[in-house]
Amino acid sequence: MENMLVDVSSVEDKEHILNEAMNEYGQDMLQLVYSYVNHTSVAEDLTQDIFVKCYKALHTYNGKSKFKTWLWRIAINHCKDFLKSWYNNRVIPTEEEPSFHRTEVDVVEHEVIQKEDDENLIHAIMQLEIKYREVIYLFYYEELSIKEIALVTEVSDNTVKTRMRRAKELLKICLEG
Repeated sequence: MENMLVDVSSVEDKEHILNEAMNEYGQDMLQLVYSYVNHTSVAEDLTQDIFVKCYKALHTYNGKSKFKTWLWRIAINHCKDFLKSWYNNRVIPTEEEPSFHRTEVDVVEHEVIQKEDDENLIHAIMQLEIKYREVIYLFYYEELSIKEIALVTEVSDNTVKTRMRRAKELLKICLEG
């Protein structure tokens, strides 16, 4: 789907493109959204909203950037709008399932230690301010370059580098403490 020109001359074309996007990017999108809202059911709802927004805006995609970059820009803006919304600031979601499930199967010591380390790292990342969390997520999980992150987050390359450095410092302090 990357760098394609989107032909949305018919409803069927739009639906086909949206289905491809949901199949290819759905799980990644959900994880990106979760990294902003830190709540499973809210992330699922917002992900659906983002794909609806994508469907409605398909005619605006011009092929100047990767399709995924365009989609991520929509997602990030939607998440930021949600975080500023009255709803997010006034309504407290309930019935959140635990983020981390421990297996009851006996595992070797290394796997147990690794899992605990991973959970600590994820917890520390989720405690970061959004501007730091998003660069960490986009760089390490989505494997975007500094330039791509700058494009998606609409800040300069140097700002991305500064946020990345500061995020690493904060994580180091949190994890060593």
